[in-house]
Amino acid sequence: METHRFAVTAALAGRRLDNALALLLPELSRSRAAQLIKDGCVTVDGHAAKPAAALREGQWIEAAIAPRPTMDLVPQELALDIVYEDEHLLVVNKAAGMVVHPAAGNPDGTLVNALLFHVPELADQKVDDRPGIVHRLDKGTSGLLVIGKTGPATHSLQRQFAGRTVTKKYLAVVIGEPKTKEGRIDLAIGRHVTERKKISSRTAKARPATTLYRVEASRGGVSLLTCTLLTGRTHQIRVHCSESGWPLAGDETYGGGRVVKHIADEDLRAACRALQRPALHARHLEFDHPATGARLAFTAPVPMDLQPLLNLMGYPHD
Repeated sequence: METHRFAVTAALAGRRLDNALALLLPELSRSRAAQLIKDGCVTVDGHAAKPAAALREGQWIEAAIAPRPTMDLVPQELALDIVYEDEHLLVVNKAAGMVVHPAAGNPDGTLVNALLFHVPELADQKVDDRPGIVHRLDKGTSGLLVIGKTGPATHSLQRQFAGRTVTKKYLAVVIGEPKTKEGRIDLAIGRHVTERKKISSRTAKARPATTLYRVEASRGGVSLLTCTLLTGRTHQIRVHCSESGWPLAGDETYGGGRVVKHIADEDLRAACRALQRPALHARHLEFDHPATGARLAFTAPVPMDLQPLLNLMGYPHD
């Protein structure tokens, strides 16, 4: 049994207990967090509470969690693009097509398998088959991820993500043109009612989500955006852009494949059709170093598969 204790910060005040617990412990889904609360494994100021209980700043959450049976994680010598590393953490530039952690259908060949080969001691903090993982990127999304190499570093990073002090900026190529050069999308999203692998705003269990965007370049009905996440919901940028009327190029799930035929410019249309994944890249990441407190900032170069499209749009890149 492992015990976790967290203070309720201003950023968590007003949140549901199950929601806050899932944020504080990213290895937990919200449904598992809710079940742990119902089972009496979680207390607030020493008292049992309900999953929907609203938190107040200054309260203390304590969770006693028994490790789940885990699959055997096999270290694998896979290519890793390491942007930064010290004894506490490492930052990697994940390639599009790589899954972050093992799950049904992806038992190996994941970022976690590669990390275990590069940092064998990560196995010591294995929780739900996600050692050191504090945030995720979709399989088709490239870009920056930070990984905690030690338990204290991982917990520090988890708290930063829960407190929303981490800065995450993405490059996204969308088919369409936003009406304003800069904007804010406030749209609650959640699991699609019938298509469980999709996310939508049209669901009874939507959770608040906010994305800021800035148009960096636009040509022929295709736009390049910098998107800043103020929340970190699954598929957030993809859904927010799609439901705003400008789906990501290459995003077959959320309409990018259907509208590509409307691009008038032949070269842009061909470049968008050539994409094998959503045109989304986690470009910039900032957080506080878990041990020193120094603010660290990293920027990942534009990946090769997106460069032809950005070249056509006249956007300078590395």
